[in-house]
Amino acid sequence: MLRIKSPLSSEVEDLATRIIGCAIEVHKVLGPGFREPVYSVALGHELKLQNIPFEREKAIQVRYKEIRIDGQRVDLIVAGTVLLELKAVRRFRPIHEAIVISYLKTTSLRLGLMINFRRRTLADGGIKRVIL
Repeated sequence: MLRIKSPLSSEVEDLATRIIGCAIEVHKVLGPGFREPVYSVALGHELKLQNIPFEREKAIQVRYKEIRIDGQRVDLIVAGTVLLELKAVRRFRPIHEAIVISYLKTTSLRLGLMINFRRRTLADGGIKRVIL
């Protein structure tokens, strides 16, 4: 079996695995059908139960030339390392990934997880990794 080396550290990969486990637990309990804020609060609670630090609705500033622009918020940043973008949509669209990429660039983070709680199961296209 050919192993592809991850461009991320083993610590970040382990954290991502733990985050995905929390998301699966939330989805298992709640299932699809709620709006994104419900999943955000539930996922925050699950992260807290697992002793994983996070910030919800973190305000970020976009830099443009010599100014900083307020008004953007990231759903969750976990352990200061992984950005989470939560969705409850039929399927991910290119704009969703573009948003995550812009947030990663703005925050200087390398890993973003897009989690779509509307899917029947998260294993069925409900999680997408975005790496810079």
